[in-house]
Amino acid sequence: MQTNQLIHESSPYLLQHAHNPVNWVPWSKDALDLAKQENKLVLISIGYSACHWCHVMEHECFEDQDVAALMNQHFINIKVDREEHPDVDQVYMTAVQLMTQKGGWPLNCFTLPDGSPVYGGTYFPKEQWMHVLKSLVHTIHNDKEKVLEYATKLKEGVQQSELIDQPAQIQSWDPEKLHELVLRWSHSFDSSHGGPTRAPKFPLPSNLEFLLTYGVWQEHEKSLGYVQLTLDKMAMGGIYDQLGGGFSRYSVDMLWKVPHFEKMLYDNGQLLEVYAKAYKYFGKELYKETCYGILNWLQREMLSDGGAFYSALDADSEGEEGKFYCWDEEELKTLLGQDFDWVKDYFNINQLGFWEEEKYILLRNETDESFAQKNGWEVPFFKQKLQSVKDSLLHIRNQRIKPGMDDKCLTSWNAMVISGLCEAYGAFDDELFVIAARKTATWIEKNQLKSDGTLWRTHKKGISKIDGVLEDYAFVIKGFIDLYQVTFEEKWIEIAKNLTETVETNFQDTPTKMCYYTSVTTELIARKMELNDNVIPASNSVMAHNFHRLSYFYRNPAWRGYAEQMLANVYEGMELYGSGYSNWALLLLQLIDSMEEIEIVGLNANEIRQKMNKKFKTGTIYSGGVAFTLPILSEKEITDTTILYRCKDGVCDAPVVFE
Repeated sequence: MQTNQLIHESSPYLLQHAHNPVNWVPWSKDALDLAKQENKLVLISIGYSACHWCHVMEHECFEDQDVAALMNQHFINIKVDREEHPDVDQVYMTAVQLMTQKGGWPLNCFTLPDGSPVYGGTYFPKEQWMHVLKSLVHTIHNDKEKVLEYATKLKEGVQQSELIDQPAQIQSWDPEKLHELVLRWSHSFDSSHGGPTRAPKFPLPSNLEFLLTYGVWQEHEKSLGYVQLTLDKMAMGGIYDQLGGGFSRYSVDMLWKVPHFEKMLYDNGQLLEVYAKAYKYFGKELYKETCYGILNWLQREMLSDGGAFYSALDADSEGEEGKFYCWDEEELKTLLGQDFDWVKDYFNINQLGFWEEEKYILLRNETDESFAQKNGWEVPFFKQKLQSVKDSLLHIRNQRIKPGMDDKCLTSWNAMVISGLCEAYGAFDDELFVIAARKTATWIEKNQLKSDGTLWRTHKKGISKIDGVLEDYAFVIKGFIDLYQVTFEEKWIEIAKNLTETVETNFQDTPTKMCYYTSVTTELIARKMELNDNVIPASNSVMAHNFHRLSYFYRNPAWRGYAEQMLANVYEGMELYGSGYSNWALLLLQLIDSMEEIEIVGLNANEIRQKMNKKFKTGTIYSGGVAFTLPILSEKEITDTTILYRCKDGVCDAPVVFE
């Protein structure tokens, strides 16, 4: 069987292309040097293992001998896993967006041998792709000066995009900014199904967290109602795996009905955190069940031997999207017997749940409690009956050919899961969550943290590689702060502090206090700053929160100053696009409202912290234990009792003593 250089890689996405007739090479400086030696254009082709249209283009183009011959003759062809190299993806996505005003995956960008982009796009069918290849070869041979001039201008555009080059003046923070942001944003709330008033619909965890926090802070019923509606509809919709737990990437429609069936670790880690926080405030059993569903899916299907979680499950199995998850009505009748009638009603094996070609997506439109009441069943009896059916169907489903697994473990995505597990531990006081969080954190400490204090990004089969980007640092710091706050084990926050100092040295722009996405050692054509919150919050907004929180623990006013300067840099105009600045807006809220410091010292510190942590708070710093060295606790002493201290804005309540 024919192979190319990708056969030596560990990325599932790269290995998918290892037998293409295209002479793919992995991303490296050597690949660009080869292009210089052979005086060829470079194709940088970027995707990820669970990308449906990446598979389509591979089949139509990259498996075709005629296409491959043309690519091999005239180009150095670099294949990139965007999840391993989000830094490369970020640069060339910007280039393609500047050229075409749109982006996506697969991402195909042609560059000069030095990496300067000259042309790009996303998915191309075979005939169009062949035309593009031939046109580029003709142009570079016949009008090279024009190509070089265009590449220079485009490179400058990429370098200036998403960059703060001058520090803004630090503001006196105005609550009206948040009120206007929410008011403008609310015009795009879908009041029937939650989420935005458009399709496709993506779960956007940082949006929901901010609106929940704002709603509680201001007692703003519209925000709280919208968050609750969105979480309800998502948890009962087809985007959530009603049998196996876990959320798919997004819904293709307005109803959260038909998912794009791939399941990503980063979505589920963040949604675990949001549903746990929502449970603390709303107390809905549905949210608790959803959290446990995510945990069960993570541990059943995504857990590696070392305690880390794999990256993703593909949307396709047997070459068909969603085949693993959907059901045929006759199949269910045969499997369920007398239970079919109520299961059909519960999971909407009807027009609501119908997708295509006799396939049904399991989804719900009422809670277990209301369904049980409607059928005259006691709720505990119904839940037991329902669980038996779910277990049976899940067992049958697991005998099908499963979707492909992306079995690399990414540092930042695992850190997001740590934060979700910690929040769920606080909400439900179940050791399962904190045991899993501690195990994953230990995996990061042992495998992804280098001896020089920097991070690896990816790990597979015992090998860690690729230098971490800001996303990795930001989410590990956040996750380790969260883990300290639910365990009072200082090792985690000490690692967070050390990593923060590494960010200062290797990533921070001194004048603006913003952080570049890549470290000072990057060899890319541009160093960019990630500013806008999206499905994953901007690494700069996460880092600003980290500076803010750590400034309390370590009594470090410089770090609070960093957080304020970073916010000031994006403050002007953020109210115009609340969805894209939701994590920044959460920081603004916490600067306005001030963090509450809760310090608990003594033998029963953990028990008391857990009781307090079950309630939703808009911004709280927990510290304590029976042995400590943190500056925030420097004046506290251990006695025969347990003492709770509560402070805000430099004003402390009288200590509460627990005998």
